[in-house]
Amino acid sequence: MQYCGMALTLPVSKRGALTLPPSLRRKLGLEGIESPLVIVEERDGGLFLQAAAAIPVRDIPKEKLAQWLVKDEAEMTAFERTPKPKSGA
Repeated sequence: MQYCGMALTLPVSKRGALTLPPSLRRKLGLEGIESPLVIVEERDGGLFLQAAAAIPVRDIPKEKLAQWLVKDEAEMTAFERTPKPKSGA
């Protein structure tokens, strides 16, 4: 999805819920989906929303799952090798 340059101010309910206006739901491709999902990421002090899809694990090919596991293991190994900041400095 391309950056659309739209800035909105949305109210947040006491429970933390946001209501996305119809124009934004259309841009994200969420219109007409029974239970739409979004991924929310914190980036550079802000929030990034991206449309998401959920599929049962049983429907994901075993080869794809194996690729993801290999990638995750490699990323975890790299993370564990990252020097840790010294505390109390």
